[in-house]
Parts: sequence; C-alpha cells; structure tokens
Amino acid sequence: MHPVLLRSGERLVFGRDPHTAYPPGGGRVAVRLPSSARHVSGALAELVVGEEAATLRWLGANEGRLSSLLDAPGGARRVTLVREMSAMLDQGKNELVVLAGKQVGAELFTDLLLTFTVTPAPASDEPDLPGRRDTDLKPHIRKGQLTRHSKEWYVALALAEPWLVGDDDSPFPPTNRRIYERIRDWRAGHAWNLDRPQRVDDAIRVVSQIAFGELADPYAEARTGRIQNPRFAVGKRIAEYRLVTADDLAEVHQSAKDARPH
Repeated sequence: MHPVLLRSGERLVFGRDPHTAYPPGGGRVAVRLPSSARHVSGALAELVVGEEAATLRWLGANEGRLSSLLDAPGGARRVTLVREMSAMLDQGKNELVVLAGKQVGAELFTDLLLTFTVTPAPASDEPDLPGRRDTDLKPHIRKGQLTRHSKEWYVALALAEPWLVGDDDSPFPPTNRRIYERIRDWRAGHAWNLDRPQRVDDAIRVVSQIAFGELADPYAEARTGRIQNPRFAVGKRIAEYRLVTADDLAEVHQSAKDARPH
C-alpha cells in the first residue's frame, strides 16, 4: 500500500472491501487492504482524525491488536480490539495487527500489519512552514474527481485497467505505448497527442496529483528515492479510490464496439 495522508476532520475506512458500505466522499477515504483473507470484514475499522486526537473505531468481526510504540504515556501499550471498541492513537508510531488477516496461499494465512504515524500539525504562526491555505488543493483536485471523457480520464482508465479487470497481480503497469493504443482503440483512432510518450507522462502526473493530493504525490517520493515505481502506485490508487471504475471501462469498450463498422 502507498501511504495515505489524513488531516483533522478526515476519516479513513479500511477493510477487505469497504467501498460498498462506506463510499468515499465528505472527507471520508475508503481503502481496500491488499491480499486480505476472505474472512476479513469488508469494513474492518474506521480511523477518525479530530482536532486533538486520532481515534480508531473497530467495525469488523475479526480481532486486531493495537500497539503504541514510541510516545505512549508510560511506555508501550497493547490493546486487543473487538467490534464496537474504540482506541485513541498515541503520538508517534502505532502498529495494528489484524490476526490471520493476510492470505498467502490457498489455505495459508498470516498476520496483516498496518502502521499509523500520528504527527501534530505545525502551529499556524510558524512563518517558515507552509500553512494549510498555502497547500490546499485546487477546487477540481480537492474533490478528487476527473472530468469524464477528458484526456486525463482516459489515461487513468488505461493505466488502471489491470486492476479494474482483476489482474492486480500483474508486476508492471501499462507502458506509455499501451496506454496510447488503448485510448486510440476506445476513441476510434483519436488519442489527442498521446502518441508522444512525454504527453502520457504529463497526463499521469496530473492524475497522480488528483489521486493522492499535492502533499502525498508519489512522484515527489520517487524523486527522494522512497518509491521505485510511482506509476504502479498511481494505477492501483486510481482503482482503489474509484476515480474510474470497471463500469467506466465497460462503457468505453461498448462505445468502441458500437463505433466499428458492421
């Protein structure tokens, strides 16, 4: 999983398939945990970030164990989480273990480990740090949406296609050439200027900013050496956050079919 950044007033719902019960929107982000065992609840837990505290509310039938490792009062603590139980995260690093939550074989399971890091926001009167207003996303990006049938929308669809069709074990995302050819086929030969690889890269960067936000853009992390394949992270994020969907993919396939001469 690529890191998810939350601020005060936002919440994260995660599990095997949280989008059905908790669709994204209104400050809520839904994240599907990769390689989840089939017995893991669709909506496993909800992390709520308030002005003064971050609270984890357990929703699922599975059991979890929360450990505060760094700045917990009195030292490290461990809490066993069951349904309807809430626990406040401590400042610093918190680890959550979903017992037998990860499937590693046909009938083999191991614990699924998630890490949450709680960091106080900088004081607004510190002049050397950017304030929230300086780093706010532009209106069309803040909504986390792509304009349907725009160039970037088609690029997102082609980039996320392996995940949308269930081929999420594919080790490589589509190449620039593959993206261009898919869009050309979908749009009856018209693919803007995407025959030029740089134009595909530019469009993916726009999509990445929409998918992750300006402060968590994986291309920035790639420049610092913290992520090796940002394109893989973007394609997966597009599918998980439903910026484009399998229904969108089916729609363009059908439109391309209808446009072909009979």
